[in-house]
Amino acid sequence: MNKSDFKLIGIIVIVFLIIMLGFRLFEKKGEKVARVYYQNEMVLEIDLSDKSYREYNVNGYNGNVLIISENGKVRVKEEISPLHLCSKQGWIDSSYETIVCLPNKIIIKIETSQDLDAIVR
Repeated sequence: MNKSDFKLIGIIVIVFLIIMLGFRLFEKKGEKVARVYYQNEMVLEIDLSDKSYREYNVNGYNGNVLIISENGKVRVKEEISPLHLCSKQGWIDSSYETIVCLPNKIIIKIETSQDLDAIVR
């Protein structure tokens, strides 16, 4: 790699960081809820304004999925799947993030009250 390659990589990284910062700055405000879907049907709604530690069990396609919420964040702690990719996705706390657990057919989305207002209108 020559000098111009490093400059190009640096510019791409800076542009990426600016875009990500913009997403965080202009993120929708309001009450956040995490919605858990199993086979495209909502099976659980978690209020993320509650900062305490909570555990939820959801039946997935391969078995039980343990979802935890704490400090306005949510994650999959344990699940039955070959590579445990669901639990490796980590915490999410933004409406731009989603946990998709294909082996168990579970999706966790974070939505704000502004998202819901836009749908109703």
